[in-house]
Amino acid sequence: MKTYKLDITAEKCPMTFVKTKIALNNMQQGDVLNVRLREGEPLENVPRSASEQGFNVLKIT
Repeated sequence: MKTYKLDITAEKCPMTFVKTKIALNNMQQGDVLNVRLREGEPLENVPRSASEQGFNVLKIT
C-alpha cells in the first residue's frame, strides 16, 4: 500500500475532480490518495464525485 498526495487548492471545478480521478486511476487497489483542496464547492464535490465513481472516501478533515 502506497500513499500519494495531490494538492489541487489552485484548481477550480470541474478540474478539481478531473485531476483527482486521473490520480486515482493511476493507483493500485489499496493505495491511499490524500487530496488537499479548498473549502466550499471543491470540498463538497470532490468526495461526493469520488464516492459516486466507486472510490472509498476514508475521511474529510
